[in-house]
Amino acid sequence: MPHPHESIIASRLTLSAKSVASTLDLLTGGATVPFIARYRKEMTGGLDEVQIAAIRDLAQKLTDLDKRREAIITSITEQGKLTPELRKKLELADSMTELEDLYLPYKQKRKTRAMMAIERGLEPLADRIFSLRDPNPEQTASRYLSDNVPSIADALQGARDIIAERISDDADARQRIRMLFEREAIIRSTVKKGKQEEGAKYKDYFDFAEALRKVPSHRLLALRRGETEGILNVSIAPDEEVAIDRLDRQFAGRTYAGATRASQEQMELAIKDSYKRLLRPALENEFDNLSKEKADQEAIRIFAGNLRQLLLSPPLGQQRVLAIDPGYRTGCKTVCLDAQGNLLADTVLNLFASDSERQRAAQTVRSLMEKHKIDAIAIGNGTAGRETETFIQSLDLGKPIVMVSEQGASIYSASEVARQEFPDKDVTVRGAVSIGRRLMDPLAELVKIDPKSIGVGQYQHDVDQNGLKRSLDDVVESCVNSVGVSLNTASAYLLQYVSGLGPQLAQNIVAYRAQQGAFKTREQLKKVPRLGPKAFEQAAGFLRISDAMADSGMNPLDNSAVHPERYELVGRMAADVGCTVAELLKKPDLRKQINPARYVSATVGLPTLTDILAELDKPGRDPREALTVFTYDDRVKTVADLHEGMMLPGVVTNITAFGAFVDIGVKQDGLVHVSQMANRYITDPNQVVKVHQQVTVKVLEVDTTRKRIALSMKI
Repeated sequence: MPHPHESIIASRLTLSAKSVASTLDLLTGGATVPFIARYRKEMTGGLDEVQIAAIRDLAQKLTDLDKRREAIITSITEQGKLTPELRKKLELADSMTELEDLYLPYKQKRKTRAMMAIERGLEPLADRIFSLRDPNPEQTASRYLSDNVPSIADALQGARDIIAERISDDADARQRIRMLFEREAIIRSTVKKGKQEEGAKYKDYFDFAEALRKVPSHRLLALRRGETEGILNVSIAPDEEVAIDRLDRQFAGRTYAGATRASQEQMELAIKDSYKRLLRPALENEFDNLSKEKADQEAIRIFAGNLRQLLLSPPLGQQRVLAIDPGYRTGCKTVCLDAQGNLLADTVLNLFASDSERQRAAQTVRSLMEKHKIDAIAIGNGTAGRETETFIQSLDLGKPIVMVSEQGASIYSASEVARQEFPDKDVTVRGAVSIGRRLMDPLAELVKIDPKSIGVGQYQHDVDQNGLKRSLDDVVESCVNSVGVSLNTASAYLLQYVSGLGPQLAQNIVAYRAQQGAFKTREQLKKVPRLGPKAFEQAAGFLRISDAMADSGMNPLDNSAVHPERYELVGRMAADVGCTVAELLKKPDLRKQINPARYVSATVGLPTLTDILAELDKPGRDPREALTVFTYDDRVKTVADLHEGMMLPGVVTNITAFGAFVDIGVKQDGLVHVSQMANRYITDPNQVVKVHQQVTVKVLEVDTTRKRIALSMKI
């Protein structure tokens, strides 16, 4: 059965109707975005995750629009006011704004000035003036005097109130003024009286004006935050005279036989009142919301991009790690982790007390390194991080030392997840464990933390939280599935992001693993309680079983991204070249003999076959880059060590619309403004850098008062 919106979606997203229809069918059938993108390319025409998610989101918006349309038609029908012409307009409306404009005259309102004037019997007078034919409105108004309308002025005012609301409710008039707002609205801000000192950080916006259509997202969100904090007055509007003139031409400027100047003058007064009292506030609120929505989308896009880069940061891999969460007063919490991230030992190093304590700490570190056969050292980059790094370097341990971002580690250490993992350890030990695990596998550890706490966003607490959550959930799901997950070592928290699983099935997998031992084959997944055929179909291709965990009867493809539904196909390929599947994986010369065109069928096309052959070349390969150890400049430990012109190594920690923040090892990230990122014009910092990229920067300016460091990559 065709989806009711497939042609609209195809048109708006510039995609083929067939691809959209197939994608909607798959989504309706319970398929996830990563599964569709990876394993159903023939059905969708090779759509990627972004396109599939866009189809999903637009389909939901159109469904919501239909529900609202139905509710509006029902409401107007119950009022007995639904004409065939109005129904047609409502059915053709393709946006929520157009629907609401058409519904406005019929919408139940709180008692308005126009309603009260109608109750006093002044609607005929309003109609007379609105027609522009009354030669003497004042004389006509005298006929409507009563106890409730004591004077001619009251009668005319009531009539104008009715006309003002009629103009405001007119869909055509509203659209004309809306178009003016779109093209010419200015957003202005001024500082509230007496708030100059308190709102010093908003100084750039104390007397600010910019075309709304040109204001960048970060500036708009800053304005809104200043308004929310009670520092700024913010308004949005086009030139008032231009707006009123447009309404005058539509309603008071009509020229035909019988039109009178006296009626026009009353109309002009009503028009001015309609704009100032009704239309402008309504449309200012509308454009406030629209601009905020647009800014939110941009901020969410930036956050999602940063999060993706962070989650896909290079992992150290399964190596034994000594991790340190530095601290001056309470000491450095230190833990040792095995290659799977399990806690082996924990202690406290006192590096900042006495020489004897430092010597004792040095002995402790050497002992732990030897006892637990440590491969690498992770040090948190927060307070006392650089000093701790210097101390560890002085020990000349011969192992890589990596500074690791602490952002969000305290959130994890106090979370229910951490309490369940380490019920008998305090938050400081849990925080050190998180730092070590981040080095080993950033993705597996960071999924345990609310993305908003990771520190790669732009005004993330100011944007639409539901929209932010949807976008970030999509990113986490995409990253987890693109990397693949070890079925036998992954936590329930990581497993829940695997296509088709979710929290309950993830817990069931972990419980089954604890009771039955390690999974030997993917097929065993079907024995997990409540994990049915659909969940198996969606999840299996993204789950890996390493050779070390498998038994002799394991299908070697269980440690690859080849889906079980294609095992038989790969078996045929192997048979056709006279070998086993295991031999096919090991010998490139055998794989070169395979002609994918021979295996094209009604359900398997060249896109899937190409993916399969690529996976056979590097089965289970981690798509993330290899880790390269970064070292700060030894000359700088604090902001006081910086001076203009210094050339320093740094690591990109966050990307915004206006530039990139870089950690140069002084606890305060510096900003490379977009204008300082390259010797060419750049509109998007992502054109030049990505999160965790190692860069070389020049210090341009150090403002210790405002805690700002200006950097440049123009070297």
